[in-house]
Amino acid sequence: MIDSHAHLDDPKFDLDRDSLINNLEKHGIEYVFNIGADIVSSRNSVDLADKYENIYAVVGIHPHDASSYDDEIEKELIELAKNKKVVAIGEIGLDYYYDNSPRDIQREVFEKQIELAAKLNLPIVIHSRDAHKDTFDILKEAHEKYPDMKVIIHCYSSSVEMMREYMKLGFYIALGGAVTFKNSVTPKEVAKEVPLERLLLETDSPYMAPVPLRGKRNEPMFIKYVAEEIASLRGINAEEVIDKTSKNTKEFYGI
Repeated sequence: MIDSHAHLDDPKFDLDRDSLINNLEKHGIEYVFNIGADIVSSRNSVDLADKYENIYAVVGIHPHDASSYDDEIEKELIELAKNKKVVAIGEIGLDYYYDNSPRDIQREVFEKQIELAAKLNLPIVIHSRDAHKDTFDILKEAHEKYPDMKVIIHCYSSSVEMMREYMKLGFYIALGGAVTFKNSVTPKEVAKEVPLERLLLETDSPYMAPVPLRGKRNEPMFIKYVAEEIASLRGINAEEVIDKTSKNTKEFYGI
């Protein structure tokens, strides 16, 4: 199993990070992709990737911190991306739920980081919350400009119809703990309909722990519950979901 999106640098792991990472293989986890959200977590992600063979890093500025983005931050992201274990730019995008940064700044910084990823020839990991149309419009324009750029919508929360539009562009989506929640109707519908060759699994650890562990600290090994739920919804074997999504993750991140 592969966790395509986690935050193991989060302070919630400070007391047992080393032992947790050292035990991943024992729990069937081959790799974890640790995702940056600001410049500090991007640095920390690279440090983790340097320290552990089974961790890869993604660096970027989350829309919450879009207001912090400047030339110096961009220069540092370029430097961090020179590390061979940095495999994408992210998580980047739009968040109109919290609006921690003004929306025009979010859009501007999103577009700047797409340009940065294109320059560095790296895929992009997208965060989109309550901003589905603007996210799609920006990504569609980026696809027209950079048709070979690989894109994944992490923690996909939009409609089946929007998912189909993303599939037409050759993008990927990732599903996590939300798909196991009883009242998560749309993620369950998406899980049934998304082409298996365009799906990745994620935990977003330490957030969004799946049922039956909802409310607890999420961990990469809990990804099996996500795989089992998707398999059940599709009427297939969990091993098929795990095998295919693991292959997709390696393909997306180029490892």
